[in-house]
Amino acid sequence: MDTRAPVLRLSGITKRFGPLVANDDISLDLGPGEVLALLGENGAGKSTLVSILFGHYMPDAGTIEAFGVPLPPGDPAASLAAGIGMVHQHFALADNLSVLDNVMLGTESLWRMSSRRAAARARLVATGERFGLTVNPDARVGTLSVGERQRVEILKALTRDARVLILDEPTAVLTPQESESLFATLELLVAEGLSLIFISHKLPEVLRVSDRIAVLRAGRLVATLDAGGADRASLAHLMVGRDVPPPVAKPHAAGDVVCEADGVTVEGALRDVSLALRAGEITAIAGVSGNGQQALAEVLFGLRAPDAGRVHVAGRALAARPRAWIAAGVARIPEDRHAVGLVGNLPLWENAIAEHYGTRFARRGLVRRRAARRFAREVVARFDVRAGAGIDTPASALSGGNMQKLILGRVLAGDLAGAAPPGLIVANQPTWGLDIGAVAFVHQQLLDACARGAAVLLISDDLDEIFELADRIAVIHAGRLTPARPTAEWDMAAIGLAMAGASA
Repeated sequence: MDTRAPVLRLSGITKRFGPLVANDDISLDLGPGEVLALLGENGAGKSTLVSILFGHYMPDAGTIEAFGVPLPPGDPAASLAAGIGMVHQHFALADNLSVLDNVMLGTESLWRMSSRRAAARARLVATGERFGLTVNPDARVGTLSVGERQRVEILKALTRDARVLILDEPTAVLTPQESESLFATLELLVAEGLSLIFISHKLPEVLRVSDRIAVLRAGRLVATLDAGGADRASLAHLMVGRDVPPPVAKPHAAGDVVCEADGVTVEGALRDVSLALRAGEITAIAGVSGNGQQALAEVLFGLRAPDAGRVHVAGRALAARPRAWIAAGVARIPEDRHAVGLVGNLPLWENAIAEHYGTRFARRGLVRRRAARRFAREVVARFDVRAGAGIDTPASALSGGNMQKLILGRVLAGDLAGAAPPGLIVANQPTWGLDIGAVAFVHQQLLDACARGAAVLLISDDLDEIFELADRIAVIHAGRLTPARPTAEWDMAAIGLAMAGASA
């Protein structure tokens, strides 16, 4: 790290959204050739701060200097011209255009009589070779792998003379091999003098790549420290303001098969998938997002019937009707908690009874409000759901972590409503977008349910989560599923190859 004058200086940045103070008087420097990691829980203010830096938001107070020159607020073009580039977690690429077309988009005036494609191609190829980011300029982006698309995003920034690069969750959808390739590229970029802002929830990666770490909590900068003197536990404490104990698995034995899929095919999504899920066991599905995980979850939620093959739950074939699957003891934790898991404009208590309404909380078509509200209060207490207006709070007003706790409470606390505990839990990306404290809570709930005898299917993009929780792991690629093998038989290299479609 170079200790010369900072390339970026943020002074007193404050941003409010109504009564919410998203950024509260934040001052931060970034040095030349430095990797600064930005950590914080969901809602801590990371995205707002980066959006202000990139010109997407106007700060209510404070200033930014780039290379010693004041940066005009709320002007993305000025940020780009100052040499600030950004690689978003969800790539901003046009799938139907070539790599070269994507890199050139927005770089030429509409009034030019001709395009400088030859010069742009030469620069793209040279930049790719220089930083180990080679990609075919004529390839259509829609045909590229996830790792190759990320290369295109980085090349877009570098060919526009970026001197500061912001990377938002850059390894979230990469295989382990692609992540290693990215880290090698980052080392080359830093060696060339670029400065990086690295945003990630994966603490081992943060400790590996960064020089300094800035931690935000509730909109305020609570710490800036050297990465060499930090560890996972101390960073977790800074992020949430308390110690975060790791989840603990209770000793238990695997039981009988609870759910069995045999030759399941869904046109365009799944191909001849077979899987057996046993009581008291967590089976994880690993894979790069978009390889059939959602279709598999929908089949096991009772939302979709397979085009071929069969699925049995407790020895019975069930129709593709969610109500029948819930009645059979299947607990569903969907990937999209906002659009599928909860009804945002309904109060917390109505969402809490949504999957028990017809069997536990209605008589002759009328809601038993007193029983329903009592159940909701007990769920809130048991699962630590924090809501400003209690059980009358609209679900849309909950944080992501509290939404997920409410969904967990609804499906795991059936005993409070007189129901049997679930025999099968299908958890699709159960900790996506959650802070480290909420992740630990969700993990402990899944481990506890497994110890009580539930079969758990964990579908996750997070390999750290999978290795921490799973008894067995299967990998999905292009709709095909490998056999589920004991976790001890996998390592990062093998699982990465399987995620890329090679033999496991």
